[in-house]
Amino acid sequence: MNVRSWGLSALAAFVLAACGGGGDGDQNPRVSYSALVSFGDSLSDVGTYATPVLASVTGGGKYTVNGPDARNWTELLAAQLRVAAPCPAQTGLNASGPLAAFAAAVADHDTCTNYAQGGARVTNPVGPGNAALLGLGDNSGLVGQLTDPVLNQINRHFAEHGAFTGNELVTVLAGGNDVFMNLATFGATVGTLGPTVAGGNAVTAMGTAGAELAGYINNLIVGRGARHVVVLTLPDVSETPLGYRQDPQVRGLIQQMVIAFNTQLVNGLTGTQGVLVVDLYTQNRLQVASPVQYGVTNVTTPACDLDLLAQTVFESSLVCSTNTLIAGDTSHYAFADEVHPTPYGYRLIAQFVTDRLLKAGWL
Repeated sequence: MNVRSWGLSALAAFVLAACGGGGDGDQNPRVSYSALVSFGDSLSDVGTYATPVLASVTGGGKYTVNGPDARNWTELLAAQLRVAAPCPAQTGLNASGPLAAFAAAVADHDTCTNYAQGGARVTNPVGPGNAALLGLGDNSGLVGQLTDPVLNQINRHFAEHGAFTGNELVTVLAGGNDVFMNLATFGATVGTLGPTVAGGNAVTAMGTAGAELAGYINNLIVGRGARHVVVLTLPDVSETPLGYRQDPQVRGLIQQMVIAFNTQLVNGLTGTQGVLVVDLYTQNRLQVASPVQYGVTNVTTPACDLDLLAQTVFESSLVCSTNTLIAGDTSHYAFADEVHPTPYGYRLIAQFVTDRLLKAGWL
């Protein structure tokens, strides 16, 4: 995998969704929360890798266009809920080689409850950008992302805070990095196994990851006392700049992988009390089909100048800022890089989730 293909560590797509929320629900909430607890990957990561040197040199630290408006959907949702602003439960970076200056020791922050990390998978601890990939000949490991999987994230919360009180709003959004890693495995094995077997293995692995995530939500989140859990389905990774540059067969495989993950995730949560499934997959496809309806001006081109980033650091919105954008007005672009949303995209994700919370009577 090259840097462009690892990237983009997380959840491979954004979802721009219908506006909603606010109004009476904002003024007179039917449910109040003590905190927002988030598990997942880069789409929910609020600064795990924002090391002092990385932030000062690149102006980055989050997976978007970093700047004054660089708040992801969990930060915007917390403001809507009037709970404390999310902060990363763990920080650090195992960067090495030419990127060693960005490294920082791993530190846990017990008062913070956003556990999401760029590159995190559902169960496997080695996700995109993890230092362990160097041993497999993948130079993306130079970045040294921690990629603590969702399973570990949940257990760390339990170890630090005990069982859920039932007053938190818990969010879960993951699966994108399982797509990336299984896609890399497909590329490495298709020559020997053939496209049918290698592709089938990738789809099966994604279904397994979806079922595992449902099990963790049932047993380790709801089973430990959480009463309000928002689970976002994985958007269609094939409908991203990363997906668009694949050949048709691989792009179709990506979509099959996402569908397999979401099917097992949703089926595993059917009938679970206290879980609200938010269908980002469908909203993603609607938004791509009708971007003007959502105020989006471009759904195919990254707003960040990835060529410039590749020459100076590495190709990811983690190190993109308002100083490293392509020419023109990108304020309403969908993507910051090949899979991560712009600040506008994050705002619309938060609006969509808020709308679903209102409709469910959870806000």
